[in-house]
Amino acid sequence: MFVMADMDPTGGLWNWAASASLSEERVHAALAGALERTVVPLGPETVAGAVLCDVYHVGGDFPTLIDVYLAPESLAEATAASAVAVRLEVEIILPDDTLDPTRFVLARPDGSLGLVHADEVETDDGPERRRVRPCTGGLTGCERPAA
Repeated sequence: MFVMADMDPTGGLWNWAASASLSEERVHAALAGALERTVVPLGPETVAGAVLCDVYHVGGDFPTLIDVYLAPESLAEATAASAVAVRLEVEIILPDDTLDPTRFVLARPDGSLGLVHADEVETDDGPERRRVRPCTGGLTGCERPAA
């Protein structure tokens, strides 16, 4: 049993990354299906009750960044990420609820969830994540080889 980022303490802001380069339209459609809500791009024009979603691309093993605003607080973030991963047939990585900056929740295309560690580098375009590895519950950066 492990703890995940389920009930988002920021009140409806989710930051995910997908393991493939995906179009904004495809991400919006998958998110809308998973949440059963209208999803629109970030911008000056919004739709009442809609979820806002910004999609952009960076380098790394998870090149599509997905920022979801006004996400429903009644739905666990990891559950939503899992449903979107299934629809997109890709892995999605999202922060877990620990203070370990290398630990994430991984939503897989089969709907399963697990804890992983990843190396993260902040770039001008956004965070790039690489070298995902299983979390064994040990020290920070589980299974990190000695330098």
